[in-house]
Amino acid sequence: MKLWGGRFRKETDSLVNDFNSSIQFDCRMYREDIQGSLAHAKMLAEQGIISQEDLKQIRQGLESILADVEAGKIEFTAENEDIHMNVEALLTERIGAAGKRLHTARSRNDQVAVDLRLYLRREIEEIIGQILDLQHVILMQAERHQNTVMPGYTHLQRAQPISFAQHLLAYGEQFRRDVERLVDCRRRMNVCPLGSGALAGTTYPIDRWATARTLGFDRPCSNSLDGVSDRDYALELMGGLSILMMHLSRFSEEIILWCSWEFKFIELDDAYSTGSSIMPQKKNPDVAELVRGKTGRVYGDLMGLLTTMKGLPLAYNKDMQEDKEPVFDAVDTVKICLPVFTGMLSTMRVLPEKMRRAAGGGFINATDCADYLTKKGMPFRDAYTTVGNLVYYCGQQGKLLEELTLDELRDISPLFEEDVYEALRLETCMGQRSSYGGPAVAETTRQIQELRTFISACRP
Repeated sequence: MKLWGGRFRKETDSLVNDFNSSIQFDCRMYREDIQGSLAHAKMLAEQGIISQEDLKQIRQGLESILADVEAGKIEFTAENEDIHMNVEALLTERIGAAGKRLHTARSRNDQVAVDLRLYLRREIEEIIGQILDLQHVILMQAERHQNTVMPGYTHLQRAQPISFAQHLLAYGEQFRRDVERLVDCRRRMNVCPLGSGALAGTTYPIDRWATARTLGFDRPCSNSLDGVSDRDYALELMGGLSILMMHLSRFSEEIILWCSWEFKFIELDDAYSTGSSIMPQKKNPDVAELVRGKTGRVYGDLMGLLTTMKGLPLAYNKDMQEDKEPVFDAVDTVKICLPVFTGMLSTMRVLPEKMRRAAGGGFINATDCADYLTKKGMPFRDAYTTVGNLVYYCGQQGKLLEELTLDELRDISPLFEEDVYEALRLETCMGQRSSYGGPAVAETTRQIQELRTFISACRP
């Protein structure tokens, strides 16, 4: 007999059983379900709703179930639909009548809501730890390459000289915001729906603040209807994970470009590359490509749950059973991408000479040449036009700006002097970009220290 079977006189069709069941995916929340039940039973006993003896038996029963699940001694069944009913059925089987009292003043609606919040709260902490590990690797690589000149790009065209450190630290900042988003999401998620009942609370004299405190929540949900009927916290998490994956995907795209023969700025370690079944020379960046590909999967998880939720009236609807698979998949995908990406980044070999050679072409010191003339007294817009004419002339002559003779430069403007050659050196161009956030060593040193402080503050 099903735990909800009193109203019914026919057995559920086996196809409906399978269709209705969620145990195959929500079984991963067994720990949270038992944790929530222990807190609920404790509160019931403190309020005199169940006896201390009932509490003792419930606690012993739940703890034994937890131990057996983790020892692999329990096989959940679709007959009991979900993790909540499986645990309750096992408990009643083991301790009898006391087990039947556990569900007093509680519904599966608030039970699943608290389980999911507890589960995702724990997963957020793990993902944050993985992002911090990635940021640590970014710091290590950035510290090694503060003087490594590379071309910065806009429109995938060489634009201005930067350091490889600054480029890496830009991703460090993006991942910093990803951490902050997850921390913010966790804060909003950390309210307790337990005690909301099916939708309208309960007539029993429960203490919702007590269960919230026991489970480590900041407070109970203020409205019982809201407590069981929304999944915005899951959507917010999936939104944050989607942005995180977008950052990983962009980084992956650059790594794919950088390790190509056309760029050859880096070389990936053999342990994080694959070969071809037919072309023996190939070394493919499959890790980066898979991270880029899995980004779409996380986006799809978000869009799926948004679509599920968009037309649901309050309060609970069975459609909401569809919340777990996408959010679990998004979490699992992120958790498998972050460590492998971190390993790839930590083991890659940077090729500074290739970066410097690329930076030498494309006239990426043109802005610095215009700044040179501006500092000599020419209005910037005139300096811009003058240097544009110089670049055109260089194209005709097959030269770089720094390869022009002083006479050639003075044919364009008499403001050019011998010191222009030092001003046009890429190391000078990069080193003098010392404005806040720039690529100069003093600035990347500050950025590294700020990121290190952030990582330390986020570690437990």
